[in-house]
Amino acid sequence: MLTVKQSQKNFIKLLILFIAIITPWVIGYFYVKNIKDSQKADKVKLVNYKKDTIPKVNHSKFEILQQKFETPQQVTEACLSCHNRTGHDVMKSSHWNWTKDYRTDSGDTIQLGKKNIINNFCIGISSNEPRCTSCHIGYGWKDHSFDFTDSRNIDCIVCHDRTGTYKKFPTGAGYPVKEVKKFGNKTFYPPDYNKIAQNVGTPARQNCGTCHFVGGGGNNVKHGDIANEMNQVTKEVDVHMGLDGANMECVDCHKTERHNITGNLYSIASADTNRVSCERCHTGQPHKNTIINQHTKKVACQTCHIPEYAKVSATKMYWNWSTAGKFNDDGSVLIKKDSAGNMIYHSLKGSFVWKNNVKPEYMWFNGKAKHYVLGDKVDTTKPVQLNTLLGNYHDKNSKIVPVKVHSGRQIYDPVNNTMILPHLFGKDSTSYWKNFDWNKAAETGMKSVNQPYSGKYAFAPTEMYWPINHMVAPMGKSLQCTDCHSRNSRLAKLTDFYLPGRDYSSFLDWLGFGLMFFAFVGVVIHAVLRILK
Repeated sequence: MLTVKQSQKNFIKLLILFIAIITPWVIGYFYVKNIKDSQKADKVKLVNYKKDTIPKVNHSKFEILQQKFETPQQVTEACLSCHNRTGHDVMKSSHWNWTKDYRTDSGDTIQLGKKNIINNFCIGISSNEPRCTSCHIGYGWKDHSFDFTDSRNIDCIVCHDRTGTYKKFPTGAGYPVKEVKKFGNKTFYPPDYNKIAQNVGTPARQNCGTCHFVGGGGNNVKHGDIANEMNQVTKEVDVHMGLDGANMECVDCHKTERHNITGNLYSIASADTNRVSCERCHTGQPHKNTIINQHTKKVACQTCHIPEYAKVSATKMYWNWSTAGKFNDDGSVLIKKDSAGNMIYHSLKGSFVWKNNVKPEYMWFNGKAKHYVLGDKVDTTKPVQLNTLLGNYHDKNSKIVPVKVHSGRQIYDPVNNTMILPHLFGKDSTSYWKNFDWNKAAETGMKSVNQPYSGKYAFAPTEMYWPINHMVAPMGKSLQCTDCHSRNSRLAKLTDFYLPGRDYSSFLDWLGFGLMFFAFVGVVIHAVLRILK
């Protein structure tokens, strides 16, 4: 029989054993809970954020704006008579020139941008200017003769109109209509220049969205994270622009100095300059939990806080030009739509794939990018990367960012092994959208950019990468630890580093579990022997 004293000693030993076994589990539980709670409970920390407080000017009082304007250029001349440095500033901007410095692999610096780059949406501008330049901040860019030094052709009111009535015509080379005109199912009316000129101000989101929301030929086609619904969006879609959230305008983040607007579109920009960053307002240490803050060294804010994009309207994920040119039996244009009303086939453009609520792809990105330059050779046994986001785990400037990957199948020259910029828009005999002859369209398009064409064409797979920066989720709906630190990790394709919870060796796992099991058995046997002794 055990004495009372021995029983007490045995109880204490068992208690110590129990505490030794359970303590690591308790610590682990509260550690993980602490991380999860901090993710859900953190309040947004803002520094250096304030809306512009430039005094609003009542332009209706200015005598020069009382005159009867007959042309949009007359409005511009009136604007520049007071804002006498603005024309010079605008003509230095990328919004005007549609190009920036780009350093090629050979070391040469060229001008590259929307003006002369290849994409896998409407492909390219040259020979298609009147259609593409309806989103240019100028008037009359209809061919290579456009004068980029003439400040009278700056369109001031497309960005500064606060009446909501000013519209450029979709095929008008940047001009609005002179008389009532239809385009598709929309009707365009001549602007009341006097009313608009007297009601101008800081650009609102609808001014920016006039072009940026509908790039690529329709709502949310290109970006996936900015669309027409951002004009009247809730915080469930975007906490920054939500009318019931921060209710911010585009220019609240995209600050402007002398008409240089911060923010680079990395589908066409290459340098790590002029960027907009989350850290500018939220700092690089925005969370209460230090473990989560350590993630910001290698993980961009957007990666966790934009778990999906295209939350309202669908975005285009694939464009196949090779299927274009099919018609109805009566010869009319063939158009097919899916159940949500998204166009999935059009005779002029081919077939498309759309998606809603899309999980981003994830890539390393250091803020720099490479681009396909007209004349570069291509390898069509794999998708041709029309833009390449640079970066890797070992690059100290690289972070994991969310990306929309847009795939395509578009025309190229199989003899010269170069991508083709086709002549699509127009009523002439070589325009594809008029006569549906790819050979003639290729010949005219390549001639317009002084590139050779062999007379042969085929279609190649292509990819473009569009970093996701908008549609930030509300607090509590960001990614959780297990979204990345698990066997079904969102970061499954990033294999150049070790990620706890995702990466494992079944042999080492079983070896570890075995060692833990035998260690536990040994402790129990030892404790039992000590108690019975």
